[in-house]
Amino acid sequence: MAIKAFQDYYPDDYAHCYGCGKLNEKGMQIKSYWDGDEGLCRFTPASHQSGGFPGNIYGGLIASLIDCHCAGTAAAAKLREEGFMPGEKQMSRFVTASLKVDFLKPTPAGVELEIRASVVEIKNRKVTLSASVIADGVITAKGEAIMVQIPENKA
Repeated sequence: MAIKAFQDYYPDDYAHCYGCGKLNEKGMQIKSYWDGDEGLCRFTPASHQSGGFPGNIYGGLIASLIDCHCAGTAAAAKLREEGFMPGEKQMSRFVTASLKVDFLKPTPAGVELEIRASVVEIKNRKVTLSASVIADGVITAKGEAIMVQIPENKA
């Protein structure tokens, strides 16, 4: 049996995001998993997702990868904090309250990117995370995200 990604547990009404929505056929459909205490996503951008500098990925895509991966990691971390694993209880969705990205080096196109996220703090409905984008073993970008849990009763 294949291990399901965090995003595979999102309710269908929250599964249309360009970055992480499993139901967005034209989106990136990233997949995030636990690797110890870190969320891990591996993603190889398509050739049409390179940037203004030939052979490199543009910053907006890098920010999207950090954003969506941190949202998934926040949801899984909140579930874990409550004593559950994905699939044992409905996974809540998180939205971005704050996102800061530092671009350290050009991120090359045509290679698999590794996005890692660590939980810094969970406080009620807010999860703070730090993230890194790694290409060919080199950290090319770092990010900090604050994710907020969407209330179950949205009315």
